[in-house]
Amino acid sequence: MKRILLFFATFFNIGRLPIAPGTWASLVTTVLVYFIKPYWQAPIYLQIAAIVFVFLFGIPAASAAEKHFNKKDPRPCVIDEVAGQMVSLLLVPHTISFYIAGFLLFRLFDILKPFPVRNAEKIPGGFGIMLDDIVAGIYALGVLHLYLYLF
Repeated sequence: MKRILLFFATFFNIGRLPIAPGTWASLVTTVLVYFIKPYWQAPIYLQIAAIVFVFLFGIPAASAAEKHFNKKDPRPCVIDEVAGQMVSLLLVPHTISFYIAGFLLFRLFDILKPFPVRNAEKIPGGFGIMLDDIVAGIYALGVLHLYLYLF
């Protein structure tokens, strides 16, 4: 079971890449969502269910990664970036420009960690690892939808 959790926590070993594993995980997620979306004309509740699944399964996976790597929020654990990136792309127009913007905004908020992202990161265990990226994803989603509303 530990091997499965670590495989999921590293997003199928993308987290083991030596340079910018979180960015790579976000980029792969963006591309996957972009190409899956036209074939998966699912109601919004199924898209949200997919995010909830990644989030809920990500909690024990991230906790297992913390124990395995003996470090809080270890670098190879990137499943949190996957969940946050999925949130940032929820209900945005299916265009390359919006997906690029969603990717860039999510990475920006994930790196800068504005309030309350940094506070969520301080929550111990897998829940804190996952939650800060969900909040960063909500920020990115908010900016994208604000742009849609204004323009």
